[in-house]
Amino acid sequence: MALPTDPSSSWFQSTEFPSRLFESSSSDYELYEEDDEFVLSVEMPGFDVEDIDVSWDAGILNIAAENEDEHRNSRRTYHRRFRFPKDVDDDAIRAEYTNGILEVRLPVETGATVTGREIEVED
Repeated sequence: MALPTDPSSSWFQSTEFPSRLFESSSSDYELYEEDDEFVLSVEMPGFDVEDIDVSWDAGILNIAAENEDEHRNSRRTYHRRFRFPKDVDDDAIRAEYTNGILEVRLPVETGATVTGREIEVED
C-alpha cells in the first residue's frame, strides 16, 4: 500500500500531521542591492541598540546581539554572518537600528567587479 503524497489527504488529516513536516522558518532578514549598495534589513525586536554589535572583516558582515533580563532570569542572543560577492567600501558602511529593525547599508566600491569566467555549455 502506497502512502498518500498529497498533504491535504484525509490520511494526513486524520493523523494530525502538519501539512509540511519540515517547514522552513520565515527569514528574519531581507537583502537586496539598489543604487550601487547592498541594503540588509534584519528583524531584531526586543534588543536595545547597546546590545547589538556589527563588524566587517574581509567581505563578511557579522551581526551579534545579547540581552539579559535579570528579572525574568533569561538571556537572548542573536548571531548571523553575511558574505558579500562584491568589494564594499569599508569606510562607508552605515548601520541604523529603529523599531526593532537593523538596517545596514554597504556601498559597493566604484569600479569593483566580480571576477569570474565564462563557462562553455556543451551539448
